[in-house]
Amino acid sequence: MTSRQATTILWRPTGPKELDLVRELNWRAWPPRLPEQPIFYPVLDEDYAIRIARDWNVKHDGAGFVTRFEVETEFLSRYPVQQAGGRTILELWVPAEELDDFNAHIVGEIQVVHEFR
Repeated sequence: MTSRQATTILWRPTGPKELDLVRELNWRAWPPRLPEQPIFYPVLDEDYAIRIARDWNVKHDGAGFVTRFEVETEFLSRYPVQQAGGRTILELWVPAEELDDFNAHIVGEIQVVHEFR
């Protein structure tokens, strides 16, 4: 009998350009980082993701989206939780060169759960 591996829910605030690339990857992976983006940072709190998408992505990109996805918990243990501000401002910092490996441990599809314009 096989059992499903434990997963952790992560959130990613994103703009329309990155979301289009996720769509092109069939909602299964995050696109490679640009040279000026050495870190991929999913967040651990939905409210924090909402604030970024609503307050930053809309201002800079005209739209902001919050995505939800699951990653194998055991795999995520290699990335210590980073507190980027207040108590609920928690992120994982995934080096750009490890993103392919990170994507391989996503379980299921990346889903858009909030949209702001």
